[in-house]
Amino acid sequence: MASIRIRACITGRVQGVFFRAETREQARRLGLTGWVRNLPDGRVEVLAEGDEQDVRALLAWCRTGPPHASVERVEESPECFSGEFNTFTITY
Repeated sequence: MASIRIRACITGRVQGVFFRAETREQARRLGLTGWVRNLPDGRVEVLAEGDEQDVRALLAWCRTGPPHASVERVEESPECFSGEFNTFTITY
C-alpha cells in the first residue's frame, strides 16, 4: 500500500477539549507518524504520514474529534512523503 503525507488544519471548538491527545492516540493506533499542535488562531494542525488508508481513517476521525469538540471544517493539503518521523507526537 502507498505511503502518503497529509497536513490538515481543523477549525471549530478544537482547543481545550483533548483534541491533540486524542488525535495522538488515534494516530498511534493506526500506526501513523507525525505530529499534532495547537495554532495561535484556535485551529489544530495535524501532519500525518503512513499508509493511505490509515491516514484517511485519521482524517475521517478528525472531522468529528473527541466528545467535547465541535469541528466546523477540516482543510487537507497533500505533501511529499518523507519518512522523517519515528512516532506521532504532540508538538508546540
